[in-house]
Amino acid sequence: MLVVRPIAISDYDALHTCAVESGHGFTSLPVNEELLTNRIKHSEYSFTKPDVNQPGDEGYLMVGFDSDSGEVAGTTGIEASVGWDIPFYSYHISTIVHASPKLGVNNVVKLLTFGNNYTGCSEICTLFLRPPFREGLNGRLMSKCRFLMMAEHPHRFSQTIFAEMRGVSDEDGNSPFWQWLQEHFFSIDFTMADYLTGIGKKGFIADLMPKLPIYINLLSKEAQAVIGQVHEKTRPALKLLEKEGFTCRNYVDIFDAGPSVECDLRNIESVRDSVRAKVEIAEHSSSQDFLMCNTSFEHFRATAAKAAYNRERGTVIIAPNVAAALQVDQGDFLRILAQ
Repeated sequence: MLVVRPIAISDYDALHTCAVESGHGFTSLPVNEELLTNRIKHSEYSFTKPDVNQPGDEGYLMVGFDSDSGEVAGTTGIEASVGWDIPFYSYHISTIVHASPKLGVNNVVKLLTFGNNYTGCSEICTLFLRPPFREGLNGRLMSKCRFLMMAEHPHRFSQTIFAEMRGVSDEDGNSPFWQWLQEHFFSIDFTMADYLTGIGKKGFIADLMPKLPIYINLLSKEAQAVIGQVHEKTRPALKLLEKEGFTCRNYVDIFDAGPSVECDLRNIESVRDSVRAKVEIAEHSSSQDFLMCNTSFEHFRATAAKAAYNRERGTVIIAPNVAAALQVDQGDFLRILAQ
């Protein structure tokens, strides 16, 4: 059984393994001991921070682990509010018309405008599941457990939730979009720019990035072709978010031009459809799958398991091993989501 819990400093080696396996372009998991250690410590601080009534600088990082072996299968996270301590940049795609009635000319062109439009929004991020564990409901659990957390503790998150999707790059980490930017404005390759961003050294972006809007039709054909496109390994994650109600509002990443998708917290399908139910612990014969989490924040636990939900009574029957994994007793409450 895969169980999700807050990360601990003892998980450093496992997080480092995830960082190595995630490869180029996974900005939030750079292979850097200091950064990974700081992210774990900041997450530990965030989960235990008292009296949080609104989103701030908190960053919540979790791991999914096998309840039998204890092996860490992957990681998933949420940034409560981006852009307050370190600027969060993106490009916005807009459309303008160059027209001359006298000449009978009407040209529609698109622009990329540099900005900080997601400042203050909550970001779902750092979702990575190791290949041996990509089966069953594990992927859904690692993604949707964040929405169960938001449904149970909405005051800790912003109204707008967004995710940056990994853009197109080759096996060596080369991005066609970045190659055009590098040629005209930068002197460092994509992997280095991506790494510097991951470790928080974003000053070079503001120093070197073109401040005026960029006409997309002036970019190379290769760069134009990948704007708003996702990496092949990211397509399943994008489809999952689209089913939740996330959509692209024409914002893309400044390095690889991968799309950002967003949704109002109240309109996320898993937030809307999840319900609270009182726990009854017993063996049962139900064949229905549920994603479920306890109602604790500091000791958050989530898993996917069979359960028997009684809508009229507002109860859910779970097996003893599931109750143990979620750290709940008879009469406690769970937030559950039918699959």
